Amino acid sequence: QPKTHCSRRPVALAPATVNLLLGHRRRQLEDRLALGEAYGDHDLVFATPLGTPIDTSNLRRAWKSIAKAADVPHLRFHDLRHVHATLMLLGGVHPKVVAERLGHANVGITLDTYSHVLPHLQSQAAAGLERTLAAGGDA
Repeated sequence: QPKTHCSRRPVALAPATVNLLLGHRRRQLEDRLALGEAYGDHDLVFATPLGTPIDTSNLRRAWKSIAKAADVPHLRFHDLRHVHATLMLLGGVHPKVVAERLGHANVGITLDTYSHVLPHLQSQAAAGLERTLAAGGDA
């Protein structure tokens, strides 16, 4: 269960992510059919091959193996949330949208947490103002 009622929210996914999740779901359904009554259906997106919740120590172990194989620097599984937010902000996604995706109660939390990746905003603001003034307000 999420921490609060407001934690339940829609989050848009890229088409490639949707396709990966659909393939994952298809494999899950195949496992379920193969195991029959032995499959413990808990309506989970990610579960053990038996349908039960994944133990956190097994998740950490699996994540370490995946990260090592992908040559990803040491990151805790929870760090992926911060990587996601940081990459969105560096990619120019509006902080309000990032806050919504992370489930932050307000954009101030996001800005306080990730302000270290936003110093370029000051120079972008100055450059934008300069372009506007140079164009006589028509930019």
